[in-house]
Amino acid sequence: MGITTRAAVVETGGAPFTLSDIRLDEPRPGEVLVRMAAAGLCHTDLGVASGALPFPLPGVLGHEGAGVVEAVGPGITRVAPGDHVLLSFTSCGDCRNCLDGHPAYCATWLQRNLIGGRRPDGSSTLSRDGEPIGGHFFGQSSFARHALVSERSLVKVDAEVAPASVAPLGCGVQTGVGAVWNVLAPRVGDTVVVFGAGAVGLSAVMAAALTPATTIIAIDRVAERLQLARDLGATHTVHAGESDTVEAVTDITGGQGADGIVETTGNVRVARTGTEVLAPRGTLVLVGAPPFGTDMALDVNGMLPGRHVVGLTLGDNETQTVLPALVRLVRDGRLPVHRLITQYAFEDIDQARQDMIAGKTIKPVLLF
Repeated sequence: MGITTRAAVVETGGAPFTLSDIRLDEPRPGEVLVRMAAAGLCHTDLGVASGALPFPLPGVLGHEGAGVVEAVGPGITRVAPGDHVLLSFTSCGDCRNCLDGHPAYCATWLQRNLIGGRRPDGSSTLSRDGEPIGGHFFGQSSFARHALVSERSLVKVDAEVAPASVAPLGCGVQTGVGAVWNVLAPRVGDTVVVFGAGAVGLSAVMAAALTPATTIIAIDRVAERLQLARDLGATHTVHAGESDTVEAVTDITGGQGADGIVETTGNVRVARTGTEVLAPRGTLVLVGAPPFGTDMALDVNGMLPGRHVVGLTLGDNETQTVLPALVRLVRDGRLPVHRLITQYAFEDIDQARQDMIAGKTIKPVLLF
């Protein structure tokens, strides 16, 4: 029969979030009804809300949810009503990449998570006034008091962990962490450079501080964020508005360049700069996403000394193993995600959006 719940709806591209009553379908096989406790607001949500991606609007976004299971569909065995869960992206579970432990590269990832707005079979999970609206965003659409969630989006977590402290792990934090741990995998004495001290970049800084890397350089244009980066483990910071980035990194590394770089800004000029400060055999990880169709020029001869440029989705994480580990690190104080978070009441979601755009907050988390 489904339930009626309150959700933040984006009516058209560029419109604000507005609260509205919606109807959730009843859980089908492979689905779980979750009562939301917290949800992080991510730049991906803002990009879709702006109309930059072809997600069907009106619709409900949200993909960093945390909450409590209220009901399960047929065949669900991983969780039960009353379980506390963290929500992340979904995947098919059957394609080559899913079976190989890389669900972020699922063959149907885009349709299931970012642009589809419906179940894989084409049916709708959400409706308003009897008409289907866009939902199933990242298998969850968690900007609502209840969410109908894909089982593959769910990770069971310790009930003692505050939902607001772990909700950002579902996307932004695990992306920054995975860029360092899964791709760069710093060795003893390595230098890691992070372009952009937002939620993803600062998560990369925290992750690098838990590796044998001895030099961690954060680069941004906001002095307060650079100070926070130092607090979270950066050994050096560079104010991009006051210093030449190439010269600064070259000086800090004694001319050797960076062994690993995480580029989170989505600015191709910044990414191109990253290739200029890579050490031979170094790796540049592209995390920030510019508009579709954006090109970046590379000096081919500059790449020949074994330099790598690689794209990354969601840290290339297998969520069932990585997210519980990150939750433990948060719980034990070794991954201080709380330093990034500003809490907002769910009803203030559009204020959170405005504050995020204005740079007043790094990671807004909505409380239900």
